[in-house]
Amino acid sequence: MYQITDYTKRQAKKLNVDVKPSTRKNKKLDVYKNGDYIVSVGDSRYSDYPTYIKTKGKGKKYADERRRLYKIRHEKTRGVVGSASWYADLLLW
Repeated sequence: MYQITDYTKRQAKKLNVDVKPSTRKNKKLDVYKNGDYIVSVGDSRYSDYPTYIKTKGKGKKYADERRRLYKIRHEKTRGVVGSASWYADLLLW
């Protein structure tokens, strides 16, 4: 099960949403607003920005490069407000 990072908790607070570990297979987070389920985000089989900082031993520089590549790869969908990609971008990257 994915451990929600402090980074993600701060980002969720900025967006005025709640995040919980996902109950869906291969997902990291379930996102809720006012107690209502919105979407599941993040693939638990892959790392995210705060995880790269903590676990890869290469620190912030490596994590920043992974973030840059993620944003390029998901450019078409991460700008669609309210989409799973939008939440993943803001909560995990």
